[in-house]
This record gives sequence, structure tokens and C-alpha cells, in this order.
Amino acid sequence: MSRPLAIVLVAVAGVLVGMQPAVNARLGQAVGSVPAAAVSFLVGTVVLLLIVSLTNEGIGSLGNVGKAPWWAFVGGLLGAVYVTVALVAVRTLGVSSLTAIVISGQLAAAILIDRFGLLGIAKQPIGAPRVLGFVLLVAGVVLVVRR
Repeated sequence: MSRPLAIVLVAVAGVLVGMQPAVNARLGQAVGSVPAAAVSFLVGTVVLLLIVSLTNEGIGSLGNVGKAPWWAFVGGLLGAVYVTVALVAVRTLGVSSLTAIVISGQLAAAILIDRFGLLGIAKQPIGAPRVLGFVLLVAGVVLVVRR
């Protein structure tokens, strides 16, 4: 995949993730917060299984799941925690504050993962520009979250 296409796809995914707390909160009003998180993951699972069945790898590739390290299975748990917390917190924080806080947390984790080569990711240098970018992002979060 080309870099420009990757940037566009990630930007679109970012828009979708930005919509997710509000959509899930509305579902939560109908069925409750934790059930809404479960329904959200159920719908996502069904869609992903359909997509997997249409790819070159196919459903049969799921037979190799035992080859992954134990910690690779935590991703679904992490997503479930995020969706549940976001679903509950969005009513208090609003979508913009929630999103700003989440992005700062994501970038903090990403910087540590890159710097130390954690979770099977190759080490990446973390220079002054990235640190400054993170500091500016945190300043932005403070401005967005302030009332």
C-alpha cells in the first residue's frame, strides 16, 4: 500500500472512531452501557468474519491462531475496555474531550512502544520533534477539556 493511500485510509478510520462513542452512547440509551458495548463488538465480529471469508486468507487461516503469543489475544480485551469506558464517559466529557484524552493516551503508549520496541514492534528513534509534538498535544488536550 502506498503511503498517501495509507494516510487517507487512516484518516477515514479516525473519523469513524471519532463517531463511535456517540453512536455507542445512543445504543447505550436503548439497552444499557455494557450491553451496548457487547452489541457493538458482536456487530463488529460478524462484519469481520464476513470480510475474512472474502479475503485470500479465508476463514481457514484462523486455524493458525494458536501460533500467536498469549499476549496477542489481549487486543480484543483492550478494545472492549476502550469501548465500554468511552460509552460511559462520553456522556460526562462529550465527544471532543473524550477523543482528545484518548488520542493523548494513544500517543503516549505509541511513543513508549516505538522507543523500546515493545510488543513485537521494531524500535524507532524518539527525537525532540516527537517529544515536542506530544507536549503540544497534551497542551491541546488541556484546552479542549477545559470548561
